[in-house]
Amino acid sequence: MSRNTDFVASLAKGLRVLELFGAERPAMSVSQVAAETGFDRATARRCLLTLHQMGYAQYDGKYFSLGPRALRLGVGALASLPLARQVQPWLDQVSDRIGQSSSVSILDDTEIVYIARAAQKRVMSIGLMPGSRLPAHCTSMGRVLLAALPENEARAVVERSALAPRTRFSVTEPAEIMARIDEVRRQGHALIDQEVELGLRSLAVPLLNVHGQTVAALNVGMAAIHDGPEALPELFLPDLQRVQRGLQREIWSSPVRLHREG
Repeated sequence: MSRNTDFVASLAKGLRVLELFGAERPAMSVSQVAAETGFDRATARRCLLTLHQMGYAQYDGKYFSLGPRALRLGVGALASLPLARQVQPWLDQVSDRIGQSSSVSILDDTEIVYIARAAQKRVMSIGLMPGSRLPAHCTSMGRVLLAALPENEARAVVERSALAPRTRFSVTEPAEIMARIDEVRRQGHALIDQEVELGLRSLAVPLLNVHGQTVAALNVGMAAIHDGPEALPELFLPDLQRVQRGLQREIWSSPVRLHREG
């Protein structure tokens, strides 16, 4: 941990605790938080009770969960991203034109975070919206974003990812995942066929800034009802590339990548 005198260790610990909560861990006890963070029980308890007192956490006497006030952090962060505002009109337009849902995401360590979305008919069992997260290694946008990293960095992300299969089509070997990422790097787009959820296919391209740097990923998701996934680039890639070219003239921001060490 940093020894910088400007570093507030107690704040860092509170934020570490706050980050633990999510769809897979909606409620946790003091012991669970201590085990996940490596903090002693007393430190974990103080962090949780402070969050509870400030309205960021709820407490039922045994388990803590996020409180409504925590929504301010996520909503505020998304609202402050100029990129989200820039891409939304383009998403709305392309989604209406092709009749499929489209999304834009950025990379946060081993996950992608949705920052904008234009939904058509729902093809996933879970509802996706800005702020939603999915694993990077098995999603089309995730592989596009990993392909934009130096190979050693992309490999490190894959190796610390949870690679448990989500469907029978999931790729779980790091070497094969890296081979798929290398293919994305060569061809400039990623195609996923039912690796995230049965019945779902998606196609993604990088979003570039005026300097040609990848700042986010754009995808279109559709039901797996076509004859085969090989037809998707011909059907949808021209529309995605049209948005890609249009946005590149507007985006001046640096590559957007949230990151947590370890």
